[in-house]
Amino acid sequence: MVKIGVLALQGDVREHLAALVHSGVEAATVRRPAELDAVDGLVIPGGESTTIDKLTRIFELADPLKERIAAGMPVYGSCAGMIMLANEIADPATDRQGNPQQTLGGLDITVRRNAFGRQRESFETDLAFRGLEFSAAVAGTEPEPVHAVFIRAPWVERVGEGVEVLAQVLPEEASHTGTLHGTARIVAVRSRHLLATSFHPEVTGERRIHELFIRIVRGEA
Repeated sequence: MVKIGVLALQGDVREHLAALVHSGVEAATVRRPAELDAVDGLVIPGGESTTIDKLTRIFELADPLKERIAAGMPVYGSCAGMIMLANEIADPATDRQGNPQQTLGGLDITVRRNAFGRQRESFETDLAFRGLEFSAAVAGTEPEPVHAVFIRAPWVERVGEGVEVLAQVLPEEASHTGTLHGTARIVAVRSRHLLATSFHPEVTGERRIHELFIRIVRGEA
């Protein structure tokens, strides 16, 4: 059995733990380098990317995380987790000294924080999602769409070579289409061992994203 950790510094940790256990793997919280060493893969949950950034450095996890990511450890980042995995933030927050927030990197993408709007502009929609063929009711048919919840969510503005786009929000699918300016926005990507979504599958009971990540950890996808 594989063991998957959830970075438990801030955010919706409990929901990810429950989703992983429901999907049939051992799950554990990760707050220290020794706990990181004990897992086969890691989930970085949604929350506040600036807070997660600061806490990874305070808990001396930033460098070990970067090293494991560079060495090929599978990581799934949702919402703030997507921001933490991005190589570049289009609109980084700055601290009182004017220093921009940091990321762990690994995904050759540029993200924009809170791109879909603030809390009151949260919305839900159904998405076509690549890579979920294993969940189709009948082999060879299209899987059911993913019901996605976007809460102060980022989107991806640039993908580099080797980054696969798994899902996009079309202008007509968002509740406040004006922010999309008539352009589909990338909300899920994968690059080899790294998976990221700008939405929260853990809050809706949608398990297939976690199941896809488990398959990545096991080398089956």
